[in-house]
Amino acid sequence: MSRYHQRIRPVWAEIDLAAIRHNMGAIKKLVGPAVEVMAVVKAEAYGHGAVPVARAALEAGATWLGVSLPEEGVALRQAGLDAPILIFSPLQADQAPEVVAHDLTPCVCWLEAVTALSGEAVRAGKEAAVHVKVDTGMGRVGVRPGEAAEFIGALRRMPGIKVGGVFSHLATADERDKSYARLQIDNFTRMAAELEQQGLLPPKAHLANSAGVMELPQAYFNLVRPGIIMYGLYPSDEVDKSKIRLEPAFSLKAQISFVKRVPSGTGISYGQRYHTGRETTIATIPIGYADGWTRLLTHKAQALVNGKKYPIVGTICMDQCMIDVGDEPVAIGQEVVLIGTQNGATISVDDVAAQLGTINYEIICMISDRVPRIYRDGSSDAQN
Repeated sequence: MSRYHQRIRPVWAEIDLAAIRHNMGAIKKLVGPAVEVMAVVKAEAYGHGAVPVARAALEAGATWLGVSLPEEGVALRQAGLDAPILIFSPLQADQAPEVVAHDLTPCVCWLEAVTALSGEAVRAGKEAAVHVKVDTGMGRVGVRPGEAAEFIGALRRMPGIKVGGVFSHLATADERDKSYARLQIDNFTRMAAELEQQGLLPPKAHLANSAGVMELPQAYFNLVRPGIIMYGLYPSDEVDKSKIRLEPAFSLKAQISFVKRVPSGTGISYGQRYHTGRETTIATIPIGYADGWTRLLTHKAQALVNGKKYPIVGTICMDQCMIDVGDEPVAIGQEVVLIGTQNGATISVDDVAAQLGTINYEIICMISDRVPRIYRDGSSDAQN
């Protein structure tokens, strides 16, 4: 994932591949043996690292991989992964050569792009599989349910094109009120029945995202697309968490790079927005907004030192930030946890998301590739 291949700077993210396998196993158990699972590894597997996570998910029973961009699919192919890969973003005509060359399955919802794909497939002597995106109520991309039969019929007449699936996306499944999600499920179910009556229903039909997997079995069809729950995080606080036990896979850690004892009234960092209220110890750690530890966390974030929570104080810098540890004994090189658990205390991804008024998805995606990922899997560790 990272172009910083070795952990030279004392800051890193730890990715627990055993947790990924556990979560995939829990998903498989919940949906049952008749339903296949697509592991969603777009955006570098939500910041965890697409290739290692994809391998772990496939080992644990996933049969498909889902990405957002053709280049994400190409990277998986170049790493030697041969599972079917669905690209969620609508196919653009100029992406056809890459898609065909690497046997990727694009999302399609407009004919011009599929015409280009057809031509490329014929030139390459291949058959290009596509999945048709239907907009059942998300309002983002896709043909309307009433247009699906005509669209699929047109695709089936194109040389070199195989319609392998039809799918849609749930807009509100992570909310307590499931009425709109059920409306979308009804729209999709009705459309699938009409396609089947006309002999146009593709082999794969899929609708359920993470929240759908957790609470809406009528959305399973024969393939589901879990994303955030594969990483051990719940899609919201409004979902029923009782049916699946998840293990978080992401931790963010650093080592103290400098320690100083300062008197009361000492200003810290840019703008001198924080002044110590008494004599205290300030510990500096080498992570900042260039690493995705956003400046918006200034005067909000905490860090675990010796298993206790201490505030990150002063403006977060591009490459560094400071912790007021009071009278806690600390030393250069000592480990600090920004996300994760230390000596029984925890700062979760959701805690950081709450501090920023955002969702857990954004927190794990925002940690930049300047932060090396270290993979933990039992007793073995690897860096990326």
